[in-house]
Amino acid sequence: MLTHHRKPVCLSLISTDLPIWSVVETSATLYQKDRLRFHLLLTEPGLGMPQNSDELAIASPLTTPSPRLLWLEISPNRVIMTMQGNGKLSYRHFWEKGVYGLSRYWLNNDSLKTNWQLRLRNFTRSLVLQGHPLPEHLRLEYDLWSEKVQLGRYILNLEIHH
Repeated sequence: MLTHHRKPVCLSLISTDLPIWSVVETSATLYQKDRLRFHLLLTEPGLGMPQNSDELAIASPLTTPSPRLLWLEISPNRVIMTMQGNGKLSYRHFWEKGVYGLSRYWLNNDSLKTNWQLRLRNFTRSLVLQGHPLPEHLRLEYDLWSEKVQLGRYILNLEIHH
């Protein structure tokens, strides 16, 4: 039986070796798939908000304000996070402790009717899911790689407030 709960959440991503830091605080819907598997669905603001109408007129597709849909599939051993934006940028990350997973990014260009895909690898150093019967905290630590070049170490932290 599928049950769901509307919960306030805080999702953060930080790099431990690069100046990257992002925090989203919003409400999310938590779906319980079975005893140890959950889906979390949330909407976050667009990638950038132009400050005035002149900036809006020249904004690129990546800075046009648009909500983005984030969907996390969570279990004690694996996390999959998918982001679907306004059709311009999407990504999917697959993390599993001690495993090289895939991080894929898609950039769509309406004017050229083309899609561009970037595939990276990630190595999950740590995956900790806490809370019972519903998850309360998820912490993922991973390295991001392009071929043999490390693109940084990251921590994804999710707090679900009950």
